[in-house]
Amino acid sequence: MKPLDRISLSSGILLTLTTITAIWHLVMIAQLPTWFGIFIPQGSVRAISLVLAVLLIFITLNNKHSDTDEVHADKVELKWYDALLWLALAVSCGFVVFFNDRVQDYGFYGTLDTFGVIMALCLVIPVLEAVRRKTGIVLPIIILTFVAIAMFQRYLPGVLYGQGYSLERLLYSAMVSNAGVFGMPLGIAVSIVIVFLVFGALMERAGASRWFMDLALCLTGWSRGGPAKAAVLSSAMFGSISGSPSANAATTGVFTIPMMKKVGYKPEFAAGVEAVASTGGMILPPVMGAIAFLMAEWIGRPYVEVVGAALLPAILYFLIVFFSVHFEARRNGIKAIPKADLPNLWLTLKTGWYNVIPIAALVVFLIVLAMPPGMAGIYASLVVFACSFLSKDKNNWLLPMPIILALRDAVMRWLVIVAITAAVGIMIGALELSGVGINVSRFIVDLGGGNLLFTLILVGLVSLIVGMGLDATPAYVTLATLMAPALIRLGVPDIAAHLYVIYWGLASFFTPPTCIAIFVTAPIAGATIWGSGWQAVRLGIAAFLVPIAFALNPALLMQGDDIVAIVHVASTALVGSVLVAAGLRGFAFTMLSMPSRILIAVGGALLIMPVLYAELIGAALALVGLALASLPIPGLAAAAPRREP
Repeated sequence: MKPLDRISLSSGILLTLTTITAIWHLVMIAQLPTWFGIFIPQGSVRAISLVLAVLLIFITLNNKHSDTDEVHADKVELKWYDALLWLALAVSCGFVVFFNDRVQDYGFYGTLDTFGVIMALCLVIPVLEAVRRKTGIVLPIIILTFVAIAMFQRYLPGVLYGQGYSLERLLYSAMVSNAGVFGMPLGIAVSIVIVFLVFGALMERAGASRWFMDLALCLTGWSRGGPAKAAVLSSAMFGSISGSPSANAATTGVFTIPMMKKVGYKPEFAAGVEAVASTGGMILPPVMGAIAFLMAEWIGRPYVEVVGAALLPAILYFLIVFFSVHFEARRNGIKAIPKADLPNLWLTLKTGWYNVIPIAALVVFLIVLAMPPGMAGIYASLVVFACSFLSKDKNNWLLPMPIILALRDAVMRWLVIVAITAAVGIMIGALELSGVGINVSRFIVDLGGGNLLFTLILVGLVSLIVGMGLDATPAYVTLATLMAPALIRLGVPDIAAHLYVIYWGLASFFTPPTCIAIFVTAPIAGATIWGSGWQAVRLGIAAFLVPIAFALNPALLMQGDDIVAIVHVASTALVGSVLVAAGLRGFAFTMLSMPSRILIAVGGALLIMPVLYAELIGAALALVGLALASLPIPGLAAAAPRREP
């Protein structure tokens, strides 16, 4: 952290712009202008936000490939071609802000004139370049592919066939329609996501992330494989509000991965644990990396219902990871961390207990008081500010400079989300116009032959592939448009269908070949990408099993009034999760032979499935597997693990 008097001119410019951007959004979310009788349309707010975001993207070119989604820039630069692109965007967004009546006229007549086409081009071209700059070429190619499909439908076969639309009609959809650039995804980024990124950044500057890490070590370090369990626990506690699996992995991974290696875990395993645990933060209430708010808006369900449904599956996810690292430690004889090397629990609680208050306050604001998410985030951020002064370490106090730096961190992480949500609006507009999304869902249902299980697997595999190379937000938006309707058509409740595609899409973060979270953790661990990725797939098996289970029986999402059924499926799923972990790691109460591993893992997976006959078969298989493990049958003895030198 730099003292204020030593910050360079470029850094000062960046800090000024990020502070202005953050304050603009906080003021708009708090609706302060309405106190003075000033009303600013939502379209205008989003247009101004987009202009600010793209300017920051273009002036921080030297930081465009930051793996942690965080920028520590000492230099800002605006090249002439970026200046032209940004000026074009500013003119187009200025047209939306200052000539809103004319934009509404376009919406009334359903078409653009020549000037409108020029304004739309000035909007979409800089947006596509901004998202390419922040995410690479994959997402722009996907977007332009769907635009091309909508243009040339009449020449395409099968489910892609349609009447086709002109470029002018597609530009109208991108600029004017409710599904375009200024549609719901960008609205969520502007009115909700940025607040929670500010909340998370303030928590980090107040020392909360390191305190959660110390607390996790206190709670788990005394047991076998403590550092790996601490990685799981700290990612569960802090990952939900970090907003990014890769940022979460980088933040906690620099502490947990070296400790995991020190006590005896292999580098690939350590990298896999951190990647899977960090990805899990995106499915864990109360924030779910802001996906919860986007999903609530998309399906028209209350936020409380979304996070309530997501809670038990998230617990199962982390339970499998937690027991996997425990069984791996037992299997390889990994010892606990010496008590002398662990933080003192009482001292940790005494020095940082106040870090729990902001998260508790956030839960109260969101769930108990049912505040709008944006306002809940603002109030929770104020609680972080107040609580920081309870720290005895003055470095954790949120004085003006740490606040400014926290706003910078939050805004720079937010830029990629703005670019993505604005750009996917182009794709959503094209999909709605062409009907390809509906046709694809019908095709998936027809291909599945009406069989729900086969369709679930098919949708899951497609979701995994589509999610590769995309960040969490665009992956969800794309899958909610293309894949979730196929499950809903087969009778899966909308909340279960959307959570299903979220799980499979997020699994791409740790599944080779485009395992973004692994790309962060493997270098920290000094491990290979592929080795770490395949370890992560085994550790993150819940991302594939649990969604199938709750899609087959929504009671696992705590939906419905049958409390007995909910308790039943929750109990069997919890037991099944432990058995799956044991089978995958090859250890339960003793070393497991391969037949025992297979029987226990398959039995556990069937116990997770909330179908009575599957549970009965699963229980029988697991009991047979455990019996085989306990009996000294010749030829079935498990080989002792190889010890690393």
